[in-house]
Amino acid sequence: MGILDGLLGHGSDLSADEVDRQIAGVLAPGESVRVAFKVIRDLMVFTDRRLILVDRQGMTGRKVEYLTVPYRAITSFSVETAGSFDMDSELKIWISGRPEPIQRTLRRGADILGIQQAIAGSLK
Repeated sequence: MGILDGLLGHGSDLSADEVDRQIAGVLAPGESVRVAFKVIRDLMVFTDRRLILVDRQGMTGRKVEYLTVPYRAITSFSVETAGSFDMDSELKIWISGRPEPIQRTLRRGADILGIQQAIAGSLK
């Protein structure tokens, strides 16, 4: 991820190995990462069971908040892909019990199809 993307808060894809290192104790036995994105210090991880949002707080990032969203709690989602003049994609996820969606901006080239498949494939 470039410096400009990081300053703008645009997310970039992460490899499953890198995600496993960063959230080693959070994943349940047998749970696997499908798609993951990093936005500055924060993570958005789609596993085969749930969505995990990792929010590093403070100057050092030692304080970390983990928000787990089971796929059954996702009521709807939208993905806006990057256009010719728009350099980023946007993801919105509505969760039962929350009035506002979770929103993330992803840089051009992010695995938008992977996100859609991770969420749609898990909604039953």
